[in-house]
Amino acid sequence: MTTYKFAHRYGKALQSLLGLLIVLVYLFPIYWMIVSSLKTSGEIFSNPPTLFPNELYLGNYLSQLRNSNLYLYLKNSFIISVCAMIGGVLLAAPASYALARKPIRGIGVIMFLVIIIQMVPSNSLVLPLYAMFSKAHMTDSYVGVILANITGSLPFVLLLLRTAFLNVPKGLEDAAAIDGCSNWGTFFKVMLPLTLPSLLTCAAFAFIFAWGELLYALVLLPNQTYWPITLGMRTFISQYGTDWGGLMATAAITSAPILLIFIFTQKHIVGGITAGSVKG
Repeated sequence: MTTYKFAHRYGKALQSLLGLLIVLVYLFPIYWMIVSSLKTSGEIFSNPPTLFPNELYLGNYLSQLRNSNLYLYLKNSFIISVCAMIGGVLLAAPASYALARKPIRGIGVIMFLVIIIQMVPSNSLVLPLYAMFSKAHMTDSYVGVILANITGSLPFVLLLLRTAFLNVPKGLEDAAAIDGCSNWGTFFKVMLPLTLPSLLTCAAFAFIFAWGELLYALVLLPNQTYWPITLGMRTFISQYGTDWGGLMATAAITSAPILLIFIFTQKHIVGGITAGSVKG
């Protein structure tokens, strides 16, 4: 019995150590980004590299905060990400509710196709989308890249919300119908409030997907006026070299909204993912 307890404790300690090592491996690029943004150009290229800056250098951040293009790129990213988030949730919520509750023939085939679409990489979709949007004169505006980002996040949002609706007891809808609620009234007054964690999860992931997306913006936005921050960071790379300090500082500033989203919506995201993983 004592040997069993020792082995059990040793196994749990080993699992904790392994988990810690995995977390450190994933967090090291973020740490290196922040540390590099606080170094001078000379220290960035020093050999051997330093794990900690010899002197905290804020010049990279100050130079970027004085850069008017940074605010333009951040504004464009917020516009694109917020609109893609709202559009994706607005389209997916009623569609996923219908797929969860309505007697649709071939529902298994439809969900299989949604899963297949989710697995298609964006580089396979960008050229067909460019051909469609160019004919509709939407290649040099917010509209085209917002629609492209919606198509990228919509399958995931649809799958997660459908599972969340399936987890709501059918009796609540029957009770709402007895009280005189229409289908839309039941959807807005009963179903959406009960699936709020999943809705917040889907909104957060749709925003993050659009915030970090590069390929659609690269192809659909030739005009620098509409560039998001992911595309604007390419300006630090030129044929004469790369401004690594400015690039790392901009990357750190760009990561701040994503970190804030996870900090303030962590409980809702975990609850939404858990609620969306019980039924299929």
